[in-house]
Amino acid sequence: MSPLDPFFSTFHEWVEIFMHRSMCRFIHHARQSGLSMSMIGTLFHLNHKESMGVTDLGEHLGVTSAAASQMLDRLVQLGLIQRSEDPDDRRVKILVLTEKGFQALEEGMRAQQDWIKELSDTLSAEEKDKISSAMSLMIEKVNQIS
Repeated sequence: MSPLDPFFSTFHEWVEIFMHRSMCRFIHHARQSGLSMSMIGTLFHLNHKESMGVTDLGEHLGVTSAAASQMLDRLVQLGLIQRSEDPDDRRVKILVLTEKGFQALEEGMRAQQDWIKELSDTLSAEEKDKISSAMSLMIEKVNQIS
């Protein structure tokens, strides 16, 4: 598709706005919570993986096991993750999110999505219906190519 295509241009602009606003809110929330982006990334990764070891996490983050372990110590101190021994191999540490860790992620997601509620409040019922129909079509089409 050509960048001169009105759909492409409009959709590209929307994606940029969406990503910028979502990430700015999320980063602001993370900073207020005293969490680095690596810490947030770790919480998200553990949320999707349920549990993992320090070496695996270090590889995922692109850091040494020592650097990952240091960050994990901080997350344990904050009560966001729990570190325990693998029952099959005591040398291996298993990492899981705590309830507080899940809550931190949920709060971050809410902060990230608050602006969507603000936008929604500016739209009429008719505008919401049009946008919902268009977005449903986009979701359908994306699912066809994925």
